[in-house]
Amino acid sequence: MISRRAALAGFGVLPLAKAALAADMPAPGKRAWAAELPVIRMGLLGGENDADRLARVDGYKKLMETTFGVPVKLMVAADYSGVIQAFAAKQLDIAYNSPAAYAQSWMQSDGDVRPLTVTQEQDGSTSYVAVLYTRADSGIASLEQMKGHSLAWADPNSASGYLIPRAEFRTMGIDPEPGKYFSRTGFAGGHEQTVVAVLNHQYDAGVTWTSGIGDPATGYTRGNLRMMVDKKMLDMKDLRIIWKSRPILNGPLTVRKSTPLAFQEDMLAFHLALPTAYPDIYHAVDMGNGKGWVPVKHEDFQPFIDMLKQEAADRRKR
Repeated sequence: MISRRAALAGFGVLPLAKAALAADMPAPGKRAWAAELPVIRMGLLGGENDADRLARVDGYKKLMETTFGVPVKLMVAADYSGVIQAFAAKQLDIAYNSPAAYAQSWMQSDGDVRPLTVTQEQDGSTSYVAVLYTRADSGIASLEQMKGHSLAWADPNSASGYLIPRAEFRTMGIDPEPGKYFSRTGFAGGHEQTVVAVLNHQYDAGVTWTSGIGDPATGYTRGNLRMMVDKKMLDMKDLRIIWKSRPILNGPLTVRKSTPLAFQEDMLAFHLALPTAYPDIYHAVDMGNGKGWVPVKHEDFQPFIDMLKQEAADRRKR
């Protein structure tokens, strides 16, 4: 069952907003942990095309290499499951995760992951929302009008693009399984790809993530819609948002727990300092207009583990 905390306060959202912590950037120099980790293996989560992902993190990768004196190897995952499986196989040391992907990583690695930070938005919140959108010319203006129409999910390991909408629809009495409320459902292959599929009339609607704050005409302050607007891939006039979820705790920067503790603490210090020390690099990595990063702990993501277990139980019943 979804925890009472999630039901009352949104999906895993921290009960009190924390202030983004100011920290000093770690002094450059090779660390003792480099003997065990001669290369930092970093995973890039799916949902964006490969060329854009690599370009966006290039300055970040080079700064990390300069600071710690070891190379950073990027693992570009085709989808969320690539990062999840790599953590489970001890093939990754650090990656950004969605909250649901973190929960899956924790479950599949027998707890061998640790969340370090999440983004704090400009309004002080540490959350985002899932949104359901249609084409502006579709004639569909509400969730009620989606009955009998097709819906594209983004990724089976995405909180906003799958897990959270399904959980909320069920609480509203809507069965999200294909052929029930929606005529058909399917996976479009990522958040960008889902928007493109809707615009190309392959599906009537899709789900994705956004900060939910700021100007809707620009795709809000942060999220998949904002990234697509900034890259000239989307004009928000072509979409209509017809539903928003409750707040969802932002996805964490995650390290493998079995790495040296000194490495984990260096990663925490580096990322807490980055927004102030190198704001351009921070905003490129954070994909929008966040305020900074704040520390989190595993317990903050327990609601997502509970939901995944509930999904698994429901599948066994079908």
